[in-house]
Amino acid sequence: MNAPAMRTATYEDLLQVPENLVAEIIHGQLVTHPRPSPRHAMASSALGDELVSPFGKGRGGPGGWWILDEPELHLGPDVLVPDLAGWRRERLPSLPETAWFELAPDWICEVLLPSTARTDRAEKLPIYAATGVPHVWLIDPDLRTLEAFENLDGRWLLLGVHENDNPIQLPPFDAISFPLDALWAD
Repeated sequence: MNAPAMRTATYEDLLQVPENLVAEIIHGQLVTHPRPSPRHAMASSALGDELVSPFGKGRGGPGGWWILDEPELHLGPDVLVPDLAGWRRERLPSLPETAWFELAPDWICEVLLPSTARTDRAEKLPIYAATGVPHVWLIDPDLRTLEAFENLDGRWLLLGVHENDNPIQLPPFDAISFPLDALWAD
């Protein structure tokens, strides 16, 4: 007996998801998960705080970036929502008028939770690599780690795993350094 054919999710399906969920379309399937936990939100917000002043505003750093929380990315048929993403202004001189971006970011950060880690690693990382995202950081607030990756010809090269309160200075934001424990809630 044949299994029933799976219907490809549409953007209209995504718009019907309740606001308390994050919705994405990954490989044609609608994927949802709850809004971030406080520990997850703290790590994401704290990282944005460390990066926006020097890179978004040019205060204490080179400027030249757009850095946004939870932007909606339309990357081919996939609709993804990373925790943070950044675009160099030389590639994206102004923000789009739409509620989403079609230009792949120059950097993405996913904050891992037990409920999202598999999807972030196994489903989304290959899409980011294939669409040319140059840098990805994965943060695990429970393990207190940050993994930094660089895209080399569509494959991820692990630049390093940083932990606890160690200072980090990583591409593409290696013009500054900050202690990793700035991201942890405790």
